[in-house]
Amino acid sequence: MKVRTAPARADAGRGVRRVALLSVHTSPLDQPGTGDGGGLNVSVLEIATRMARRGIAVDVFTRATDPAAPPTTEVAPGLVVHRIVAGPVAPLPKGQVANHLCAFVLALQRHPTAGTADVVHAHYWLSGWVGRRVAERWGVPFVQTFHTFGLLKNANLAPGDVPESPLRLAAEQRIAASADRVLALTCGEARLLHRRFGMSGARISVVPAGVDLDRFRPDPAPDDAAVVGRLAPGDGPLLLFVGRLQPLKGPDVAVRTLAAVRRAVPDARLLVVGGTSGSGAGRTGPEELRALAAELGVADGVTVADAQPQSVVAALYRGADVVLVPSRSETFGLVALEAQACGTPVVAARVTGLESVVGDGGTLVAGHDPEDHAAAVVRYLRDPEARGVAAAAGVRHAVLSSWEHTVDRLVAVYGDLRRGTAVDELTGIAS
Repeated sequence: MKVRTAPARADAGRGVRRVALLSVHTSPLDQPGTGDGGGLNVSVLEIATRMARRGIAVDVFTRATDPAAPPTTEVAPGLVVHRIVAGPVAPLPKGQVANHLCAFVLALQRHPTAGTADVVHAHYWLSGWVGRRVAERWGVPFVQTFHTFGLLKNANLAPGDVPESPLRLAAEQRIAASADRVLALTCGEARLLHRRFGMSGARISVVPAGVDLDRFRPDPAPDDAAVVGRLAPGDGPLLLFVGRLQPLKGPDVAVRTLAAVRRAVPDARLLVVGGTSGSGAGRTGPEELRALAAELGVADGVTVADAQPQSVVAALYRGADVVLVPSRSETFGLVALEAQACGTPVVAARVTGLESVVGDGGTLVAGHDPEDHAAAVVRYLRDPEARGVAAAAGVRHAVLSSWEHTVDRLVAVYGDLRRGTAVDELTGIAS
């Protein structure tokens, strides 16, 4: 199957004046790396901000979880986040959010902005369940970005992890069948949509996520050393893991990798940055990771810190010698792209998503054996030339992956749908 990236054209977005973005289970204003916050949150906020700067009004709808938060927040001119009351106004596990989707749809139908959007764009399957219904009632195109798939997660579960529900699997199939366009983050995801969901190329567009090149850059900031010293005190080569602390992301693999690295580089150390999420509670949370480090005899070399703002994460990327991304499943892998933009080599698992993000700026490792990941890490630690080559290649790759390029492609898709045209991603033929 031949897949092309969605094109950006001079007339892109013509006729699109207002867009409704749905992020039902997590707000784009939430801290990435905690709870359900991650790459999805970053993506929604980045694209919304940049579309608003282009004069497209953006309404983001998310479920209200904090009684003290106002119903709406104007994030920037033209960009408003709306908190919709659906179920208890409190944080809920994603599995329980599904019980309140009907309430979300009904509340959205009564919202003052109901029916004013030119396009509805849903992020994640819970949002897609809502999006396909309101878009039909409003008579506008429905665009879906899944970010992750239940079937991929179930095929790559960590030992003892809980599989995704049959409800999610069925819902994803239904959403894919009803969307006017599904946006794939990588060509690998597009192929999965074609083979496993039976989608035609005319309803798939490849729109990769981007990276903030102003923030994630190789040039050090004046306070980088202080930031790294505060969170990762000590000397010796620094390995970094950034992400939610759940088995799917493999923070336990990162700790085991350090133990293997230390047999060759005794003063190596690891900083883990993130918060417990989902099935990580009681399994890969901070205390469990510290206990694993003690069991492996590397407790003195492992620091676990809370999730940090992106400005701090950028400093940590630049201060690290290698960034570890041992995920068992990734649809894209934003951490790997951000690290490469900062000129830091990445050692990542060879899984769908990361294969498209990690090129010569790092090393892809088959499987999750810590010994294999450690071998790739040690090469970078011992060979400055190899590290320099990877660093330069990563920066070159990241420069081509700005959020502005992402938004160019997004508004091109929106414009196509408003005009009633489609480009078959398998053949490249317009209809």
